[in-house]
Amino acid sequence: MAKSKKKKPAVEDQRNKVVATNRKARHDYLIEDTVEAGLALMGTEVKSLRMGRATLTDGYASERDGELWLEGVHIPEYLQGTWTNHAARRRRKLLLHRHEIDKLVRKSQEAGHTLVPLQLYFKDGRVKVELALAKGKKQYDKRETLRRQTDEREAQRAMQVRLKRGG
Repeated sequence: MAKSKKKKPAVEDQRNKVVATNRKARHDYLIEDTVEAGLALMGTEVKSLRMGRATLTDGYASERDGELWLEGVHIPEYLQGTWTNHAARRRRKLLLHRHEIDKLVRKSQEAGHTLVPLQLYFKDGRVKVELALAKGKKQYDKRETLRRQTDEREAQRAMQVRLKRGG
C-alpha cells in the first residue's frame, strides 16, 4: 500500500485565497462573460493583498494604447512599507493574451457594456482578477431580481419547514 502525500492546508489556503469580491457588481450589472486575468503589481501591493485588504466596488477596466488597465480598485498601503509603498488607487495593468484583449475591447465598446472586476484572489501564489463583461441593469431589472431571489428563499424555507414536520 503506497503512502499518499499530505499537503499542508495552511500553505494551500494561502496559495488559493479570495481577497475581495464585488457583490455590488452582480446587483448592478447583467454578467455576460467572465475571464481570468493576471495583474502587474508592486511588492507592497501583494503584501497588502496577502493581509486580505482590497476593495473592488468602484473598479472597472479600460483600454489604453492597446492594453487593458484596471482602475478604481483600492489596495491600501502596506502598513510596514517604507518609501517604496504604492499609491492606493493607482492604475494596474491587466495581463491577458492579445486575442483576449481584442475580444474584450470589441465587446465592451458596444452600447451599455463595461468591464468590471468581480473577484480578486490568489491562484497558485499569483494574484488574479475575475473580469466580467457586463451590461448595466435598469432599476426595474434590479427590483425584479430581488423579488425573484426573495421568492426562491421563501419557497426553500417553506420546503424545509414542511420536511421538518414530516409530511
